[in-house]
Amino acid sequence: MNGRTYEDYVDELSGNLRRLRSEAKLSQEQLAHAAGLAGFTYQKFEKGESRPGAPMNPGLATLLGLCQALGVSLAELLPAWVPDVPPRLS
Repeated sequence: MNGRTYEDYVDELSGNLRRLRSEAKLSQEQLAHAAGLAGFTYQKFEKGESRPGAPMNPGLATLLGLCQALGVSLAELLPAWVPDVPPRLS
């Protein structure tokens, strides 16, 4: 246990998405389209949400689509540490 929560992990992941998208000079809509996502869905990811009050929890296919659209590896997108996952997500 490292004391860092899933919410902390999501905050860092959403920050990585914003930074990488900016570096790729893509709009949210452009990245969403390239990754096969709805624009609204991607906007929520940059906010760290899946629905109001719930942290995002994207599936592997979604993460890989984002990596492909951004031209980065999964290791570059995801935070380098593992959170203390709450029981509801295990």
